[in-house]
Amino acid sequence: MPGIGPKTAQRLALHIIKRSETEVQALAEALVEAKRQVGLCKICFHLSAEPTCSICRNTNRDPGTICVVADSRDVIALEKTREYGGRYHVLGGTISPMDGITPEQLYIQSLVQRVSQEQIKEVILAIAPSVEGETTTLYVAGLLKSFTKVTRIAFGLPMGGDLEYADEVTLARALEGRQEL
Repeated sequence: MPGIGPKTAQRLALHIIKRSETEVQALAEALVEAKRQVGLCKICFHLSAEPTCSICRNTNRDPGTICVVADSRDVIALEKTREYGGRYHVLGGTISPMDGITPEQLYIQSLVQRVSQEQIKEVILAIAPSVEGETTTLYVAGLLKSFTKVTRIAFGLPMGGDLEYADEVTLARALEGRQEL
């Protein structure tokens, strides 16, 4: 599983083996049930047990702002900040020709359709600054610029980070994203 190394996998396996058969069966059934019940929101493609996710159904959120992310983990991370009050659009990954992932395999066309048909004031691109992320950001921005304002989140140094340990790209992005005080 992603994010689980050999040592953690071994600990999890040993923990499951030590549990009773009833507990292991309950875990297995819970996993199968979660797989059955959780799907994608028909509007934003975030994980949801309903046809439309709770964020898209929330009338208190700004319908004129869409934050575009690569996957649902990014939605969860942004929601933890409690700073963003708009809606989302989950692409389902990033463009990666080396891995055979093309724009047609992502939810990019549905985003273009959504932006062209709704009163969207701003699209915020919040995609990680990797080679694939940059490719995806530039591609999506090119498709949306004729419809609305397109921005991207700032990148820079983490809280408590030291300048001397930051790489050149991070420092350059921090300088580009500077704000007046």
